[in-house]
Amino acid sequence: MSTKPSLLERLKAGIQKTRAGLMEKIEDAVSGRKEIDADVLDELEYALITADIGARTTAEILERIRQRVERHLVSDSAQLKALIKEHLLEILEATEKPVVRAAEPPTVIMVVGVNGAGKTTSIGKLTRRLQSEGKTVLLCAADTFRAAAIEQLEVWAQRTGAELIRQQPGADPSAVLFDALQAAKARKVDYLIADTAGRLHTKTNLMAELEKMRRTAARVIPDAPHETLLVLEATTGQNGLEQARKFTESSAVTGIILTKLDGTAKGGVVVAISRELNLPIRYVGVGEQVDDLLPFDPHNFVDSLFD
Repeated sequence: MSTKPSLLERLKAGIQKTRAGLMEKIEDAVSGRKEIDADVLDELEYALITADIGARTTAEILERIRQRVERHLVSDSAQLKALIKEHLLEILEATEKPVVRAAEPPTVIMVVGVNGAGKTTSIGKLTRRLQSEGKTVLLCAADTFRAAAIEQLEVWAQRTGAELIRQQPGADPSAVLFDALQAAKARKVDYLIADTAGRLHTKTNLMAELEKMRRTAARVIPDAPHETLLVLEATTGQNGLEQARKFTESSAVTGIILTKLDGTAKGGVVVAISRELNLPIRYVGVGEQVDDLLPFDPHNFVDSLFD
């Protein structure tokens, strides 16, 4: 009988490329060296930067290592790794915030992000994950600018058996959301997840649209939306951060869904994103399958990276 791999095993498999690259480079930097000198630190810097951990975090880690080397507290690769691991965990834990749920259902989740980051797919996978926890989910197709987005969400609704509230392409997104909020209340569903247009962050009128949707939600259900999740691709690297900043400024993002983590050796971007945006990573996508969206846990991530 085959047992399903645990969340931790699936996370490990998902960040295999990042782990292999980072650990190999750290080992290379230290192996055969009698002492931790400037050359070792240069190679460590290269290892951390290429994993996309970010310049600021890398500089801090190197400074910590220098201080401990001077005090003769670090002398081998195991101690170095422990030091790096400890620092990364501190950063990820600093942005942790408890998941927000409504006092009484529905909990409203708005999902935002640029087109192509995997927004609709992430919504489908999130629906499946919530259902696997015994929750009921209603979907709202509020990305009315693209007919394809509505159709795509319809496919996910069929796959997961979730109901979908939709209107014609071109309809007012806030009006669709209003209908969905009323339906979610009437049907007493646990979660309402709203897809929004994959607006480019430069389009201020589209950002205003998001703001209008937030106000609509709050009028129908106090404190809604309870979470606004920004979908980012792990492969976008540092330029994805610039996009993300614009979103966080205008749509009160509360957390991140990071997709395609399995497709990159730069998984350290998890740390850079969490730090630069001061937001928790809520879920990570580690594959194509419907259940390949995993809840993010800083300890599991850092352990998977180093062990």
